[in-house]
Amino acid sequence: MELKKTEGAIEAILFAMGDSVELSQIAGAVEQDSATTEKILHHMMDRYREEDRGIQIIELENSYQLCTKKEYYDSLIRVALHPKKPALTDVMLETLSIIAYKQPVTKVEIEKIRGVKSDHAVNKLVEFGLVKELGRLDAPGRPILFGTTEEFLRTFGVHSLEDLPGMDPVRMADFKAEAEEEVQLKLNV
Repeated sequence: MELKKTEGAIEAILFAMGDSVELSQIAGAVEQDSATTEKILHHMMDRYREEDRGIQIIELENSYQLCTKKEYYDSLIRVALHPKKPALTDVMLETLSIIAYKQPVTKVEIEKIRGVKSDHAVNKLVEFGLVKELGRLDAPGRPILFGTTEEFLRTFGVHSLEDLPGMDPVRMADFKAEAEEEVQLKLNV
């Protein structure tokens, strides 16, 4: 398949699927190896950027998706219905960050870290499509394991979980000191 036709096929696949498509699936569909397909995708991504197009291809953990660029959002919503954007409370953000950094994680583990029940926050995050069930822990009661979704990556503008910011070592030492002090206070009571 010549390059223009291959690019056209990739564009059609990404447009029609709507969600992200794994590199291996795209490569199989256009009858190319993964490395060649990845080069073509990155070339297309660069060209969309250079030509200042209204669409872009984004990469999400070895998958690709065709979507509109953020800068055209205002124009888009003038035509489309107002999208329902999830409003994340501080409780939901705290719960989401625990899930993102500790996944796979159970509700009990989340509640142990937060110190309060987290049922509502976890259920809302699942409803918003930011968190999903990953399976069950092989332990008594078989608790559900939770992790983040591709929608989480899109919403927060990261390509993979490795792109999440790390903890500042100084702040981490402060947190550990506070936790040890709190444990000592509880032991002395």
